Amino acid sequence: MAKIVVLGAGIAGHTASAFLRKKLGKKHTVTVVAPNAYYQWIPSNIWVGVGRMTIDQVRFKLAPLYKRWGIDFRQAKALSIHPEGENDSGQPFVRIEYTDEDKRGQSDQIAYDYLVNATGPKLNFDATEGLGPNHHTVSVCSYDHAAHAWKTLQESIRKMEAGQPQRIVIGTGHPMATCQGAAFEYILNVAFEIRKRKLSHLADITWLTNEFELGDFGMGGAHIKRGGYITSTRVFAESFLRENHIKWVKRAGVTKIEEGLIHYENLDGEQKTIPFDFSMLIPAFAGAGLKAYAKDGSDISSTLFAPNGLMKVDADYNPKPFEEWSVQDWPSTYRNKDYPNIFAPGIAFAPPHPISKPMTNKNGLNIFPTPPRTGMPSGVMGKITALNIVNLVNKGEHELVHKANMGKMGAACIVSAGYGITGGAAATMTVFPIVPDFNNFPEYGRSMNYTMGEAGLAGHWMKWFMHYMFLHKAKGYPFWWLLPE
Repeated sequence: MAKIVVLGAGIAGHTASAFLRKKLGKKHTVTVVAPNAYYQWIPSNIWVGVGRMTIDQVRFKLAPLYKRWGIDFRQAKALSIHPEGENDSGQPFVRIEYTDEDKRGQSDQIAYDYLVNATGPKLNFDATEGLGPNHHTVSVCSYDHAAHAWKTLQESIRKMEAGQPQRIVIGTGHPMATCQGAAFEYILNVAFEIRKRKLSHLADITWLTNEFELGDFGMGGAHIKRGGYITSTRVFAESFLRENHIKWVKRAGVTKIEEGLIHYENLDGEQKTIPFDFSMLIPAFAGAGLKAYAKDGSDISSTLFAPNGLMKVDADYNPKPFEEWSVQDWPSTYRNKDYPNIFAPGIAFAPPHPISKPMTNKNGLNIFPTPPRTGMPSGVMGKITALNIVNLVNKGEHELVHKANMGKMGAACIVSAGYGITGGAAATMTVFPIVPDFNNFPEYGRSMNYTMGEAGLAGHWMKWFMHYMFLHKAKGYPFWWLLPE
């Protein structure tokens, strides 16, 4: 009997646990450890943040579903991994602390034969002084944050309705933050809601980003086929902002936030400020804070984790010049090299290097996006991790056949630009591969046959449909496994 433990119930973890339970016989146990009682469809938090959806439209309780699936669910946070066991036992285990009301604060340990670390990111608001819902800005990174963002945005809307101008700043809140796409969606939706209320003349909206050029999105930008022509995502992004009368500040690394004032440095090393009345800035991401210990109790966290707390996997982490980076550096199986019964799909794995070119100003401040790994890539990684573990359980140790290198994987993305059955809009984009491969695609780094984009009302309908489709899949409704990641 094999014991598989999955840490995290986000897109990667939930997908992995679903396929593990479906593919493995009942004699094998699947245990999921997650600190939250709910699964949330994170891409739709944008709509919660502008009042178009409630939090209960983007979440559902995990316990009833996992009980139906035959998964042992522990509402708890993982504290440490012990891949060699301890004392006289060589059985690996994880130490957890319960977060549910009945057992809150109690600790426990769960033995495993295979471990899937899919904890996702820690929202590292503390990396920027004054950032986050507990300080001076809002967030849409979770459903409760998004609900708070909407409550705060309504205050600005009420002030505009009373004739008071408002300064709105949305973007990245750390010099190396990722998830520009989510912030970009949010600023377009905020502009849409303000325009719909005929208040645009009172709104001064600014996009603040660490991107060297707009449309970088942490993947070095892209060229896309649109309307029979090839154009850059820079033009794509700038066009959307201009059409919505949004100003922008690029190459900016936010260093500190005070009430109503954002401090940042640019790539020229200049220290500047931008005032605001409402601001949503994406934080830096870090590992969940797990520690790792050897059998004798010594700390081996640096063996399993990179300095940012993300887990090392089958990637090439040797430092090299930007010009020598390759798609071959990127992991394919998300398996840890030192402890091959541990996997880390989704945001939990440590990227070998950025995708965007690193930029540093004269003050030594790095200002560039880190790689995005949310949404579709996380789901694919979760699925191939599950299928590889199933094969290891059934066949024993062998070469893993299920792979998902981001340099050989495509992704589809729909960027919402406003919610409305007849008046909504979205940009639909596909990119292949995610990490540019200039060996196979020397001109643009990506295939122009599969990298394309279009904008319009149909994109909104598609995103709206996908909201319900992916919740159908996540809830395990009939034929969920046939739906794509």
